[in-house]
Amino acid sequence: MRCDIPEGLRWVERTEAGRAWLAELPGRLAHCVARWELTPGPPFAYAFASLALPATLPDGTRAVLKLQYPDDDSVHEATALAHWDGRGAIRLLAHDADRRALLVERCDPGTPLHSLTADAALDVAIGLLPGLAVPAGAPFTPLAEEAAGWAERMPGNWRRAGRPYERRLLDAALGLLTDLAPSQGEQVLVNQDLHAGNILAAGREPWLVIDPKPLVGEREFAVVPLVRGAELGHSPAAVRHRLDRLSTELGLDRERVRGWAIGQTVAWSIGGDQVFPGNVEAARWLLHEM
Repeated sequence: MRCDIPEGLRWVERTEAGRAWLAELPGRLAHCVARWELTPGPPFAYAFASLALPATLPDGTRAVLKLQYPDDDSVHEATALAHWDGRGAIRLLAHDADRRALLVERCDPGTPLHSLTADAALDVAIGLLPGLAVPAGAPFTPLAEEAAGWAERMPGNWRRAGRPYERRLLDAALGLLTDLAPSQGEQVLVNQDLHAGNILAAGREPWLVIDPKPLVGEREFAVVPLVRGAELGHSPAAVRHRLDRLSTELGLDRERVRGWAIGQTVAWSIGGDQVFPGNVEAARWLLHEM
């Protein structure tokens, strides 16, 4: 079966593992189309970590077929969607774990949350987040374990990338991760990639979360992607405004939110051989906000 690869997925061609995954995609796609009797459409152009395409089931149900690149962050995406069972997030319709394939509810019209003004988007997020913070445990990775991995990799990544930001920022992030991880509050299901492009307008509910990268951690961590994300404005004032509103209106400890935001944003500022300047800037603004 023909399998057109969106430009956003071309990054996987840089590694041998990525090229092997791309070579297997046509067969995986054909298997899923046959197994679930799908009528597929062309892939979504914005896909970055999965091949995602619209599909229609025999009964007319409009769905999305996702074939995941086999990274660790998304390994429990299907489990998280099943855990939420449609409450604030898209529904999981079917799952093939061996092929890392998910068939999920399609959001119509699918307009991203960042199409709204910043404050209107924050209103939506503040309404959604409490319902997503449900108690959870295994098989989800604990936030403390994930943070330990970030801390272990960060110094080496920083050196290999040519020290793209000041040592003070790296040291601050490492210190915050060390302090925050063992002192967390109640452990709930959190989504480490809940930015304003992963909340879409839908029909079943006004807005639904897609593409979760789940962990189990304290509520303060759940808002971090929204605090740092450039989708709702990229400036010191915009970042501070999101930090203030999300912390205050969700009843969160502002300093713990800020600390987690610095720690994860620095950890996510280097990916492979790529540096993400926007994350560096957001982390720097949060650090100097003290």
